[in-house]
Amino acid sequence: MAKTSDGLFEETPEHDIRVKQPIYKSLFFQIIVAIVLGVSIGWLFPDLGAQLKPLGDAFIRIIKMIIAPLIFLVIVTGIAHVGDVRSVGRVGVKALTYFLIASTFALVFGMIVANIVRPGAGLDIDPASLDTSALEAKTAGGELPTASEFLLNVIPESVMGAFASNILLQVLFFSVFVGAAIVVIGKDKVKPVVDLLDSGMTIIFKIMGWIMRVAPIGAFGAMAFIIGQYGIATLGTYAVLIAACYGAAIIFIGLLFLVAWGFARVPLWQFIKYSRSEFALALGTASSEAVLPRIMAKLTAAGCPRSITGLVVPTGYSFNLDGAAIYLSIALLFLAQAFGVDLSLGEQLGALGILLLTSKGMAGVPGSSFLALSATATALGLFPVAGVALLLGADRIMDSMRVSVNLLGNCVAAFVVSRWEKQLDYDQMWAAFSAENVDAVQLETAKA
Repeated sequence: MAKTSDGLFEETPEHDIRVKQPIYKSLFFQIIVAIVLGVSIGWLFPDLGAQLKPLGDAFIRIIKMIIAPLIFLVIVTGIAHVGDVRSVGRVGVKALTYFLIASTFALVFGMIVANIVRPGAGLDIDPASLDTSALEAKTAGGELPTASEFLLNVIPESVMGAFASNILLQVLFFSVFVGAAIVVIGKDKVKPVVDLLDSGMTIIFKIMGWIMRVAPIGAFGAMAFIIGQYGIATLGTYAVLIAACYGAAIIFIGLLFLVAWGFARVPLWQFIKYSRSEFALALGTASSEAVLPRIMAKLTAAGCPRSITGLVVPTGYSFNLDGAAIYLSIALLFLAQAFGVDLSLGEQLGALGILLLTSKGMAGVPGSSFLALSATATALGLFPVAGVALLLGADRIMDSMRVSVNLLGNCVAAFVVSRWEKQLDYDQMWAAFSAENVDAVQLETAKA
């Protein structure tokens, strides 16, 4: 490993850890094949595709089974081994600062794209023609929490309830307290507990390895359902809106490349290549939770400290939804344009402020994007709230875009905060990036 002029490290042959394997054994290859098969089944046999939904749902549920204990173990052991309670608060403040800047920029960027492309222009929708029954079913009659409710809900009423319901922020909140208590008491005095938690990490990673063997089946079922249920024709009906959202996502990802290199000196393309199985799975299942355990392990193996990864990534799942922010701002202007409402700059800035608040309470709320748009439409009073039902046909198609950008945005956040804390291990990062069989080596590295 050789140092560059800026004191960082560049890849050298000593880190060329290559483990050759047949392509058909690659998880990435298996997931891509599964996605292609799922699209084909959903397109050619839509009724059959729609019935394959349980395959995708079962995989998501089995992943959710280990998320809460994984986050607890990663955070507690990370803080315990670092041994510095103050660094936890410092990392939290830096992460929230980054999240606020990134999500605000994502909203502004989405509005700029919507003003340029004008995806809803010329539709001239009659509000009386809208059927809102499907929208009510989608949102299950719920509503987004207020700011005070959202903050209060971070504190669990019951620790067991937080774990049972997979409420990530509540699990994280409790985990920080446990980790801090171990540091204050002294790791040596509670060594049996720390050893037990470390052993628990080994068990969870072993279970995670087993679960990922069936990931292609989950991706196949989820993709077959999406295409079978909503149909290829949906792409044509909402072509401009879909193109605007996915085009904006591609440009935003390009900006993330600049942020990753400019602030953390991380070659993001190398990281995406290294984590290609996780990103393919996120695209196939359209679920960020499906890859949360694996992406945390990959980040840790790529040089981000376990304590920082454990804090930044789960928190980002609630506070740093860049893909959702882009979609919300484009969708809002799409609806205004579809009803012939021309929003002034001031009205758009007002909508931006409302979206900035409503988007923070979206995680884990059924139909959250519809609720956020409905709340914004109600506050603005410029077009019928029922108009949000227009997005029902396109919303599911947008999931892969939202999940991919959300996931990559939080990975970049972990690298930036790690670099900000001067704890990003470039030796380990290049060793991970140069390993060909990353699936075989990354779990052991993440546990170390």
